[in-house]
Amino acid sequence: MHIVLVRPQIPPNTGNIARLCAGTGTDLHLVGELGFSLEDKYVRRAGLDYWPHVKLHRHDTLEELLDGVPPEDVAFFSSHATKAYTEFSPTGTPWMVFGRETEGLGAALLEREQARSYLIPILPTVRSLNLANACSVVLYDQLRRRDFAMGEAP
Repeated sequence: MHIVLVRPQIPPNTGNIARLCAGTGTDLHLVGELGFSLEDKYVRRAGLDYWPHVKLHRHDTLEELLDGVPPEDVAFFSSHATKAYTEFSPTGTPWMVFGRETEGLGAALLEREQARSYLIPILPTVRSLNLANACSVVLYDQLRRRDFAMGEAP
């Protein structure tokens, strides 16, 4: 499985997501300009000593990353979507795409990908969930559907 973070900007979030990916054998893809260095102590601290077990990939653009990936296997997650994350049913390996903490995926992308956009329902008193928590919710739903069959660590 694949978690994709587009232009993440908060080091501890990415570190926590890296730890999640290490613990589940999930590939982590970082797309575009990061709001921090991967050498940042906060990224490293949040990921603890699990970084050697993270299948980490860097990409310049989302288009470059998703070129050749079957569209039905890709989901975009946003608090502005209308379908629940539980409706995402890929036929192959899931690619779960999350946007920047402060900006999300952007209106143009969400408009273009409306049919493949999903949300995690929350009360309107909160704008959105923490990025690491959102990744956990969605990833573990996909793992549950696969009887918790996890990928191998590198």
